[in-house]
Amino acid sequence: MKVQVQSKKGLKTILSVVVDKAEIKKKLDKRLLELQNEIDLKGFRKGKVPPAVIKNQFGKAIYGEVIDRVLKESTTKAIQDKKLKVAGQPKIDLKTFGEGKDLNFELQLDLLPEIKLKSFEKFKATDYLVKVEKKELDDRLNNLLKEYKSFEEKKVELKSELGDQIIFNYHATVDEKEFEGGKGEGVTIELGKDLFLKGFDDQLTGLKKGEKKKVSSTLPQNHPKKELANKKAIFECEITNIKSPKKNKLDDNFAKSLGAKDLSDLTQKVNNQISSQYNMALNSITKKEILDQLEKNHIVEIPKNLIENETKASPSNTSSNKEEKNIKSVEKRIKLGLILNEYGETNKIKVTEDEIKNEIQKQVKSMPGQEKFVFEYYQKNPSATQHLQSTIYEEKIIDSIKSKINLTKKELTIKEAEKMITSFNENNKAKANPQVKSKETKPVKSKKISKK
Repeated sequence: MKVQVQSKKGLKTILSVVVDKAEIKKKLDKRLLELQNEIDLKGFRKGKVPPAVIKNQFGKAIYGEVIDRVLKESTTKAIQDKKLKVAGQPKIDLKTFGEGKDLNFELQLDLLPEIKLKSFEKFKATDYLVKVEKKELDDRLNNLLKEYKSFEEKKVELKSELGDQIIFNYHATVDEKEFEGGKGEGVTIELGKDLFLKGFDDQLTGLKKGEKKKVSSTLPQNHPKKELANKKAIFECEITNIKSPKKNKLDDNFAKSLGAKDLSDLTQKVNNQISSQYNMALNSITKKEILDQLEKNHIVEIPKNLIENETKASPSNTSSNKEEKNIKSVEKRIKLGLILNEYGETNKIKVTEDEIKNEIQKQVKSMPGQEKFVFEYYQKNPSATQHLQSTIYEEKIIDSIKSKINLTKKELTIKEAEKMITSFNENNKAKANPQVKSKETKPVKSKKISKK
């Protein structure tokens, strides 16, 4: 194979590639021999079809297949031999080809620009930290006391009432006939929450342990058995136990029931949880400060094909003003991507398999009950794993840059953090679409403490 630089202008380079006809014939003959074991033809035993017969019947298709493979292989090799960093897919222009002829084609390439990274000494950014006030912390802990109730066995002579935990067995019928799923043992419900069936809880109040009662209730509209949907059912219930709510104390025992070592550990976990609710948004603000300076302080020639491909992938806009803004946004995004990638390569930043697994584990922990779904999603979607890898890679680069710039730490109250996040989101919306007024950003919602 012969490779020559035909022309070079800016980031555009054209390579002339010639693959000798003898090399193509060798690959063609090899493919014909392979097909002997794959093709079944009437009148011939499998594996005994002469190559000449195969060629006579399937010659054009086989030649096309071989040429396609040669083009791919020689394109890759030509780029590697010339040590070129290519942006996007190369364009192939066939000049001469055909059986018994050299394969002659041109590769039209858009090259990645050479990027000279600037010094980060003058870069400035703020690392925001949330200060959790005692009142906020106390409120969260007290909410946990209310949320995670504990129960103690009720005296036998006392009747069940709203708020009690009742354990019962049941035998249900519809039109005096038993049905699948109509029996249950040791069913536990909290009276007043109405989570079993609508109106069920009220009918089990005022009962003692060991008592029996017939309860009527309508089966739900979304019942698995369509013929039972909205049907009136009779439940013969037997109360096996009644427990009344026990007032929790904010102490080590309560903390241990939630998986913490002691109260101090639980308090720290809640403090960290409150802080983490704001960290992602605040980190985005810090990241933008850094990215804006990277973009401003680097001159980068952007390959036109990358802009074209990215613009085509974006939703079309009717307004020329919007199109111009969209192109500028695309250019900025590509430029920053090139700069970050250059930094990553220069500093030999890599993403390990363990880091990807750890990130998936974090997602699993945030979605209790959906563990299998999360794992299967990444197993079946390599592109999702690739996207996750890219995200980790970018974050590692930003963290590395943070260590080289003048990073000022600033502590914020929760109110100050919410105000800053709201303002940041509104500004981003306004820049994306200046004609639309930004809606007020909702405050960050509190999350439950896992018992795990």
